[in-house]
Amino acid sequence: MALIPATILTGFLGSGKTTLLKRVLTEAHGQRIAVIENEFGEENIDNDILVADTEEQIIQMSNGCVCCTIREDLRSTLSLLAAKRRKGLLAFDRVIIETTGLADPGPVAQTFFMDDEVAETYLLDGILTLVDAKHAAQQLDSRQEARRQVGFADQIFVSKADLVSVDELDALVHRLKHMNPRAPIETVHFGQVPLSKVLDLRGFNLNAKLDIDPDFLKADEHDHSHCDHDHGQCAHDHDHGRVHGQAKHHHHDDDVKSFVWRSERPFDPHKLEDFLGAVVQVWGPKLLRYKGVLHMQGTDRKVIFQGVHQLMGSDLGPVWKPGEKRESKMVFIGIDLPRDILVQGLEQSLV
Repeated sequence: MALIPATILTGFLGSGKTTLLKRVLTEAHGQRIAVIENEFGEENIDNDILVADTEEQIIQMSNGCVCCTIREDLRSTLSLLAAKRRKGLLAFDRVIIETTGLADPGPVAQTFFMDDEVAETYLLDGILTLVDAKHAAQQLDSRQEARRQVGFADQIFVSKADLVSVDELDALVHRLKHMNPRAPIETVHFGQVPLSKVLDLRGFNLNAKLDIDPDFLKADEHDHSHCDHDHGQCAHDHDHGRVHGQAKHHHHDDDVKSFVWRSERPFDPHKLEDFLGAVVQVWGPKLLRYKGVLHMQGTDRKVIFQGVHQLMGSDLGPVWKPGEKRESKMVFIGIDLPRDILVQGLEQSLV
């Protein structure tokens, strides 16, 4: 039996999650969607907003945020949904989990890998994060939950972009890209977004394309203090501002950061396995998402790997094409990443 795709919808308070969800539920896509909602308080007003217009199955979890303490509740809710589906009591094709604005998506994502019953029934398709352009700067500065939501995202939607200036929006997008270079960023107006950007992202599929923002890589290739004055651009380390034309990007010392590592030398499989195993044991809780396409000694195929916190997996990908540059490309997104240790360990794992 085919696995049921599941999507996690996250974003800080007031970012427009319910508006986006309502849009998805009322779209003529022909799919039946079960929604698991999780908000603070006894009364969930979102439920009334959604049910008024749709025939979807809305499951409420009004007992605080989806996090480590109630991951068991999420697990049991998913199991109950699947059991009712098998018995013909519920009919749905996929699940969307809307987390509270204060939720850390990590434990929610881990539920799909740590519980055997859930893993055998559901396929985690992706994590969507909404960012409120009007309030994002203050939220990202002051709330780690908001920064973690960005770090975990497979797709970022920026809402309320019409409420800020072009320069403010440019600065926000630049900041988001440097926190998470692998998630495409789209502006969304009142939840109006193509379904192809919401469903079937294959964000947790090991063989899905490794998307890293090309501008991020370009900026990273230059000397970090280099300025090309002819073009009015500066490329600095991601922790600092950048001048692009006249728009100044201010310094943000975000604890959620990312970096991309590349090498044309092949990895020694045993050395790399030992190193990554040690890394996730020590820094797993701070590693939000990491993913890579690896050039490995002893195989003509790409090795695809990715992880969430301490959970890591790898799989053989397609064969390297004739003439294709064999290069390992890895992206790490996390909190206060030990970049020097990661770089040193990766380089020592090469042949």
